[in-house]
Amino acid sequence: MPTRPRALARLRALCGAVVLLAVGAGGPAAAAGTATAPEWSVAPSAGGGTRPAEDGRPYFYAEGVPGTVLQDDVAVTNPGDRPLTVRLRGADADNTGTGALSLRKTSKDTGAWITFARRTVKVPARTRAEVPFSVTVPADAAPGDHPGAVVASANGREVGVRVHLRVSGPTLSALTVEKVRVTDGGRISYDLVNRGNTTLTPRLAVRADGVFGRALDRRPRTLPVELLPGSRVTLTEPWKDAPALDSVRVRLTVTAGGGAHGEATATKRFVPWGALAAVGVVVVAGGGGAVWFVRRRRHGDEADDGLTGTVLPPEDHENTENPAHIEPPEVVETLQNHGSQGSWS
Repeated sequence: MPTRPRALARLRALCGAVVLLAVGAGGPAAAAGTATAPEWSVAPSAGGGTRPAEDGRPYFYAEGVPGTVLQDDVAVTNPGDRPLTVRLRGADADNTGTGALSLRKTSKDTGAWITFARRTVKVPARTRAEVPFSVTVPADAAPGDHPGAVVASANGREVGVRVHLRVSGPTLSALTVEKVRVTDGGRISYDLVNRGNTTLTPRLAVRADGVFGRALDRRPRTLPVELLPGSRVTLTEPWKDAPALDSVRVRLTVTAGGGAHGEATATKRFVPWGALAAVGVVVVAGGGGAVWFVRRRRHGDEADDGLTGTVLPPEDHENTENPAHIEPPEVVETLQNHGSQGSWS
């Protein structure tokens, strides 16, 4: 998008001057009605802006100081055989909770700064319409990236083209890793927060050390996330070969362009509760059987005592009526002293 002092005046002069260019028909098959006509499309105009490309621009890019008015063109192509009415609007870009790109319902930033020559455009059949639009950067706009989009809607379908707008001034690339959690199944979840004013493409490295040594070591890799300024996203990292029994400390390291760096850790104990529960059942069952056996054995011993004899009372040495009574030592000694020569029984 060229930055020109009279860009706004030029845009106002072009209001209503939408350029219509004829495009090729769909071919004999399409004319015969044997094939479905391609969908209408919207894209940056060819060769425009500050970053033109031979194969077309994938998005709009604009940069300027606060107070600048930037201008570009959006191309709407209708390859069908019927006229098409397209409505244009600007929108602020945002991240969903899982990191995908989305559009905010209410625009307060770039989306609100976009002005179209015409918001509603009628595009004839097999025609491309190029619609001028401008981006007016407020005088008090904060430096850094302001992501947005040009959105076109028609026939119940909505298509957007991203607008990368950077306001000149100091930039800061910063992010943090927060709320690291590890589930019993080994899945690692965490939050990434863009604390700076530039869009970041983060790279993640994961490491886990346990009692039995290194449990996980993943080199830095680029995440499929474009983290917009001020956004918070919740991401997950699978860990299929997580240990069955260990106590580990998981460390996440995230980096991005501009020197952004963040780290966070979490601890997790992996215990095979299912296996331990099964072992516990076996132990309890075995212990119960042992107790039953001991009790049964004791009861059996008591029953045997009752069958083989009776409990005898303590001996009574003074009970002379007992036929098995043995004479006390005094009696024997008395008989010997009387000089008995015979035997006695």
